Amino acid sequence: MALLNILHYPDPRLRTVAKAVTDFDAELKQLVNDMFETMYEAPGIGLAATQVDEHIRLLVMDVSEHRNQPRYLINPKIISADGEEESDEGCLSVPGFYEKVRRAENIRVRAQDDSGETSEFEAQGTEAVCIQHEMDHLEGKLFVDYLSNLKRNRIRSKLVKMQKQLVG
Repeated sequence: MALLNILHYPDPRLRTVAKAVTDFDAELKQLVNDMFETMYEAPGIGLAATQVDEHIRLLVMDVSEHRNQPRYLINPKIISADGEEESDEGCLSVPGFYEKVRRAENIRVRAQDDSGETSEFEAQGTEAVCIQHEMDHLEGKLFVDYLSNLKRNRIRSKLVKMQKQLVG
């Protein structure tokens, strides 16, 4: 397993729309494992392939209290959504910032596993929010896109300044 580099906002690669996974091979299984290792190390509760500069429709997550219920979704699709909740969201690609975002409270998801088998399941609460957040990444969208221009620009400026300080 290997730790992967997480892209940080405003990196333009985070705006890439991910392509469907068509090859369910050993390379995909390795990427899933590496993404879990990277997410746990970060530490985070979810990570989309886009965030590690792999532009395929794959996300990993673990919203359990003891970080012992890893779940990955390949080619995920939300097939129904209802309810609404607003909660603080953060992002491994936007480190150190948390803002309120409104999302569906309950969702039904269809996804594939690493052998291509399709299944459906219901998710609610934190799990539903996490899936929606990570699926946004697969569309080239970040949680800061839900914020006002003022807040988004302020976050962008602070992150650019922090990156310059790290480099220089």
